[in-house]
Amino acid sequence: MRDLIDSMGITGASLYNAFGDKRGLYRQALAHYLESTFGERVARLESTLGPRQAIEAFFVEIIDRSMSDALHRGCLMVNSALEAVADAPEAQEIVDDFLTRAEAFFSRCVEAGQADGSISILHSARDLSSLLLGVLLGIRVLARARPERALLESVIRPVLGLLDAAAPNADATSLPTPVMEIQR
Repeated sequence: MRDLIDSMGITGASLYNAFGDKRGLYRQALAHYLESTFGERVARLESTLGPRQAIEAFFVEIIDRSMSDALHRGCLMVNSALEAVADAPEAQEIVDDFLTRAEAFFSRCVEAGQADGSISILHSARDLSSLLLGVLLGIRVLARARPERALLESVIRPVLGLLDAAAPNADATSLPTPVMEIQR
């Protein structure tokens, strides 16, 4: 708290008056992070891209953001889910909101993509949405532990291929070709 107070050039009383306590500050920082990173990204992608493209662009941006983090600090929301929530149960609600919103984004995209034919119907929208949520969390953890672009991209390529899989009754000659490299 002292570093924060010093860098902001305010008094401790001002900080505590604004946020109540350290936990209040943490909760508000986490909520702001959720809106300014995840919320903004989802709104932009859903309003500008088709459902399949929105999913791919989402992961490309996550990988790009992870690779531009020179200190490999990782995602505040995922780090909070893994570490801080046990010590700050009041933050659990925000982490739960993030997980729910991320899965809902994937679900909207998958359902719309299955409806327009851009996403396979081999698996239910619910299963694919859960898979995409798990992949998102996995990529963010890997980006912190092993920040290697090739590794992160190798995680997402098969998942994108699964979205593009052939219809259930397709014959072997109509199976999809391997997924292209992720476009940046």
